[in-house]
Amino acid sequence: MKSKLKAAGLLLAMAVMAALAQPGLAADVYPANPVKLVVPFAAGGGTDSVARALSQTLAARLPQPVVVDNRPGAGGSIGTLAVVQSAGDGYTLLLGSNGTMVLNPLLYPQLKYQVERDLVPVAGIASVPYLIASNPQFEAADVKGLLAVARQRKVTFASPGNGTTNHLVGVLLENQSKTDMTHVPYRGTALAMNDVISGNVNFLSGDLGTLLPMVNAGKLRALAVTGPQRVATLPNVPTVAESGLPGFEATGWFGIFAPKNTPPAVVEKLSAEVVQALKDPRVLQRLNDLGGSPMPLTSEQLKRLVASETAKWRRVVTENKVTADALQ
Repeated sequence: MKSKLKAAGLLLAMAVMAALAQPGLAADVYPANPVKLVVPFAAGGGTDSVARALSQTLAARLPQPVVVDNRPGAGGSIGTLAVVQSAGDGYTLLLGSNGTMVLNPLLYPQLKYQVERDLVPVAGIASVPYLIASNPQFEAADVKGLLAVARQRKVTFASPGNGTTNHLVGVLLENQSKTDMTHVPYRGTALAMNDVISGNVNFLSGDLGTLLPMVNAGKLRALAVTGPQRVATLPNVPTVAESGLPGFEATGWFGIFAPKNTPPAVVEKLSAEVVQALKDPRVLQRLNDLGGSPMPLTSEQLKRLVASETAKWRRVVTENKVTADALQ
């Protein structure tokens, strides 16, 4: 009997030691291997730029390589699902955004993942306002003027497609200003932007980093930024709230997420390291280039942000019966 108990105790001890030896299960030894940061969009875009700036600083702090893995497709859902289906060991992380974490689940109920059920928020990274820009020949020089025109005649706004963030920013602008504007969807930002530049459509909203070169070249006129304050790259351009719509805010954001079974101690360690990495001057400069600001949120704070953003945009989607194009 004693020998059986001794053998059972030995097996239990070995099981505990084996569990502790697994990567990601003990925060004091994490990370023991390289960490993969999945970006659910193609290389070269704003999301990818944020990921690469952060990964270099984070790798120095862990210290383990942080490898950016671009998994584009289906509006970000392919890369997101890949993370959802990976082991919850802290070695596969997701760079999520308001588009993938909030808008896609609202617009595509057939998605194979649910954010609250399948992912754990780790840390907030950055917030990036959108820019509302018009053709330079459009008669309004700011959003206040734009809305005045919209109350007199039909005004058109372009977007990269139905249900995109850019589309919903335009819908929110309509709702809060009580105007009725015509949405003109395109298949991509470049096409939408080109038709505004050519004067076929009056204005569009878009990522500040994408539209800024066209503004600097005089091909677009910046009317307003959609965040809570002005941005350093366009100090003379007011916010929408300053332009006659108090309380208006529509901001893009990025955060790190992990699979649902990731140990809390590992999430806590990652969260603290990301917050510290956001103080690095190189990361801050890259965010500034994109018109963004650091958003050092803890896991719980990021969870609350996802919940509040979901509630906000659910109202916009539901009340305006917004539908989306098929995920490509």
